Amino acid sequence: MTAAELAALHARCFTTPRPWSEAEFGQFLGDAGYFFCTEPAGFVLGRAVVGEAELLTLAVDPDHRRAGVGRRLAEAFATQALARQADTAFLEVAAGNTGALALYTVSGYTESGRRPRYYTTPEGVKIDAILMKKNLHSA
Repeated sequence: MTAAELAALHARCFTTPRPWSEAEFGQFLGDAGYFFCTEPAGFVLGRAVVGEAELLTLAVDPDHRRAGVGRRLAEAFATQALARQADTAFLEVAAGNTGALALYTVSGYTESGRRPRYYTTPEGVKIDAILMKKNLHSA
């Protein structure tokens, strides 16, 4: 996927947190410290450093949700993180994103903390960020 395609899909998927721009995705694509796993209906972006991986964003086209795309992308992220010598994966998700919370829970992540009122919706509502982690060797 190109930076423009990634940004367009991200914009279809997110309002909170805000969608990332083509320029931001272009920077990620140009930096070897980040990795993407993609398929036609979605992508996941991550990074791995010194034994830890961070799932930065996972986007699935709204027309293709609940068809296993998110689960495949979460598995691909874990595989890539392990290949980069990560032992533990971390992510954060908006507390109101029930679909993502369900995906991450079934993928083996557990809540490890919260950032109260971390995100702000376009309407100005404050939402907690839920921090989650997963031991990649028990996947």
